[in-house]
Amino acid sequence: MLNLPVGILKKFSRWKTKHLSHQQFIMLLSGIIGFAAGLGAVVIKNLTHYIQDLLEGKLIANYHHAFYFIFPVIGLALTLLIIKYGFKKKVGHGIPSTLYAISKRQGIMRSFQMYASILTAPLTVGFGGSVGLEGPTVATGASLGSNISRLFKMNQSSRTLLIGCAAAGAMSSIFKAPIAAIIFAIEVFSLDLTLVSMVPLLIASVSAVLTSYFFFGPDTLLPFKLTDQFNISEVPFYIILGILSAFCSIYFTSAYFRIHSFFGRFKSPVVRLLIGGIGLGILVYFIPPLYGEGYNVINNLLAENYLEALGSNLFSEFMDNIWVVIALLAGLVIFKIIATSLTFGAGGVGGIFAPVLFMGSALGHCFALVVNNFSLLRHPISISSFTMVGMAGLMAGVLHAPLTAIFLIAELTGGYELFIPLMITAAISFMITNRFQPHSVYTMELAQRGELLTHDKDKTVLTLLNIQRIIEKNFIPIQIDKNLGDVIHEGVIKSSRNIFPVVDENSNFMGIILLDDIRPVMFDQSMYDEVKVSDIMQSAPAIIDIRKDRTQEIMKKFQESDAWNLPVVKDDKYIGFISKSKLLTAYRQKLIEVTV
Repeated sequence: MLNLPVGILKKFSRWKTKHLSHQQFIMLLSGIIGFAAGLGAVVIKNLTHYIQDLLEGKLIANYHHAFYFIFPVIGLALTLLIIKYGFKKKVGHGIPSTLYAISKRQGIMRSFQMYASILTAPLTVGFGGSVGLEGPTVATGASLGSNISRLFKMNQSSRTLLIGCAAAGAMSSIFKAPIAAIIFAIEVFSLDLTLVSMVPLLIASVSAVLTSYFFFGPDTLLPFKLTDQFNISEVPFYIILGILSAFCSIYFTSAYFRIHSFFGRFKSPVVRLLIGGIGLGILVYFIPPLYGEGYNVINNLLAENYLEALGSNLFSEFMDNIWVVIALLAGLVIFKIIATSLTFGAGGVGGIFAPVLFMGSALGHCFALVVNNFSLLRHPISISSFTMVGMAGLMAGVLHAPLTAIFLIAELTGGYELFIPLMITAAISFMITNRFQPHSVYTMELAQRGELLTHDKDKTVLTLLNIQRIIEKNFIPIQIDKNLGDVIHEGVIKSSRNIFPVVDENSNFMGIILLDDIRPVMFDQSMYDEVKVSDIMQSAPAIIDIRKDRTQEIMKKFQESDAWNLPVVKDDKYIGFISKSKLLTAYRQKLIEVTV
């Protein structure tokens, strides 16, 4: 956590309490966090470009292409060394690690995350790792927002809002698209769309974009101005592009997780480094556009300069054939996610936002070339427009953020002429993808573990509950080989509870004994030796498995069983009980924390 001298912190706290309301203080912090997130984006971007200029310039000007094979391995090895011997902690993949912190760590992020990505992401991308810098930038800003909120002892609701402000600031600074950045924070981080949240997000976004203008001037990642007008006759082709974007999004997510699962088989980081690094090196050697983020490729495609975008490759002498160009563009769509997944598998640090834009631009450009060369319309369609809309289609499908996709591309094009095509393609891509993959790449793993926060307030509160804290352990277990006398002397006399869990010699849960069931015979001492525990115990109405059952399933078990206390097991061994009253009390307390 951030550390300030105690005296200064106390004086500031007294001044804040006297002069600022809570909401005013949030607004002040949102501006500071927006500026810091924008500054983080500047640092990460400049470090990456410095490394790339160094490698592509004086060092190996005459041997650059030959070194494509080895550069990614060097960058990934340096990243691994810094993580292993410098931080000695795992550096997460940007946005997914931030979402995990919000859902399971109450928005608390470790202080080293404020600078971890600043050091590791530029090495990964600068040396040719086929990932983006947006995720690490968001994680850097989010960690800063989290630690600032901890410094001033803010509750979880305020902490989550400030993390969202950092995310909006990072995206606003990178793309100079403040409106899309706000929508991104709301869509991806499931923030409430209220005036209380909108104003801080707005302040953070503006603060960050001003920071970007101060350092970079009017330059943008995608300097493109829309010149072609929307034509109603192109609508069927935007619909087809939406369908293609959906299938491409499904392929993206499937390939990403399959390769991730493949690397999970290897415990040694060195083995993962060698497999991923060499695999990536081979890919970028034969397909140079896969090297690094790929924004130069996107810009060349937007300028309809596909020869520059594809660069020199094995098929350079056949580039005068448009169908070879189309095939190569399709290859970029297919192999970019493989290169990205290999980078992650090898231990690289980065994000998937840039790869999504890369694949979307190649898909849109390739589709437009096919349509024009088949002469399906009297007038050729705008290749640059379809290139931009293709990016929105992939964003909507892969990231499950259709509104972000629409507004980001609209802002980047400097106008809203493409608004209707963007809405058509993004909506179709999102609807189809959501049918087969209900969660994005960011949220898939969290959703599978039942740890994903959504805009559904009830589900959010249930997800945030820490079940371990409400397990009661003041119940006295009874061995199954005992008799009624043992139950009375070892259980009833010593316990204030009316339920007794029954376990075997290995502490495996077997059932329960209710005080109401033994009350008729508990005073008849002649039955103490005769009646066995197995005679008077019964099955529990439901059992909570702490490893498998999430809060929503636990609530459902209480509702269906109509019980007030349910036993909790872990690997079939008894560990305690959860009471309905304590669970509901914890739910109400968490609801207050989240909404205040």
